[in-house]
Amino acid sequence: MRLRTALLVTTLMAAAPAAASATTITGPYVDIGGGYDLTQTQTFKSKGANTSSPGDYKVGHKSGWTGFGSFGWGFGNGLRAEVEGTYLRSNLSGSTGQGGRAGGKDSSYGGFVNALYDFDLKKFGINNVPVTPFIGAGAGYLWTQEHARFSNGGGINGTKGGFAYQAIAGAAFDTGIPGFQVTAQYRMIGQPGSFRNGQYDINGNHQTSVDHRFNHLFMVGLRYAFDTAPPPPPPAAPVIAAPAPLPARSYLVFFDWDKAVLSTRARQIVAEAAQASTHVQTTRIEVNGYTDNSAAHPGPRGEKYNLGLSLHRAESVKAELIHDGVPAAAIDIHGYGEAHPLVPTGPNTREPQNRRVEIILH
Repeated sequence: MRLRTALLVTTLMAAAPAAASATTITGPYVDIGGGYDLTQTQTFKSKGANTSSPGDYKVGHKSGWTGFGSFGWGFGNGLRAEVEGTYLRSNLSGSTGQGGRAGGKDSSYGGFVNALYDFDLKKFGINNVPVTPFIGAGAGYLWTQEHARFSNGGGINGTKGGFAYQAIAGAAFDTGIPGFQVTAQYRMIGQPGSFRNGQYDINGNHQTSVDHRFNHLFMVGLRYAFDTAPPPPPPAAPVIAAPAPLPARSYLVFFDWDKAVLSTRARQIVAEAAQASTHVQTTRIEVNGYTDNSAAHPGPRGEKYNLGLSLHRAESVKAELIHDGVPAAAIDIHGYGEAHPLVPTGPNTREPQNRRVEIILH
């Protein structure tokens, strides 16, 4: 039951929701933490005379605790290597196999060299999640100190060291503070009995060996990566030059009162229109002439006169366009006289902006 509960807590922490991008460690980091230690029941096999058959001394473990500290290096591609110091502690309980009960404590301390790998969830299509799962393995050396007391007398005492190994699985959670991460992990530490140096004293005058020892650890910790920097800003958008303005599709040419002769400025505008017709898609050019509502001859005769004057102005512009290289067949001319004034005025008013020809590119 204790093992299932601890596994559930660690799994829930590893599955906690998140809202930002995870951090990949590059460079040095430190990691500290601690948590719950669950040690499996051990068997002490007696070797001296006047003892029961091997396997008599089974010693169970109550809830314990563990702590660790490590220094490591992240290679920026998910791989990490670290050196770790660890400490394990638990209380003892169980049957001596001779009708008595065992009590006391044991503790282990030593170090490991670990190799770990961080999974970048973005590579699996999971984005904007500040969680980095990791796995790892380590090998090292642990000293184990046993202090078991038996209710029917005697006990097991001594400190022995030997080879140890561990398997690691967990997840790191970004805190929003550059470099800092909270970790939750499970570790299984194994110590083969055959690797232990020497034997423990039992009852003060006998010797005993110990079978394979397993510790199940459920821990939380705090990790700080020294060289963590915020992600580089996205590259600036390339500066795209604004497209050159397209040539205008209409041009205005103005005339003196009662005149159809092109001024120097008017000839420049007609030349611009002719040049533009070669740069934009043009199927025809419309040339429309106008006058103001004043006339050299008043009354209906004046309106007729202005109609002819507007057409004459349009013809002058057409001739200039042809001179500038525009085919005559592409030009349509119209004279509208006093109709469609650019600037509305009262009757018989001389308005320079109404004395015009409009060139329209179609």
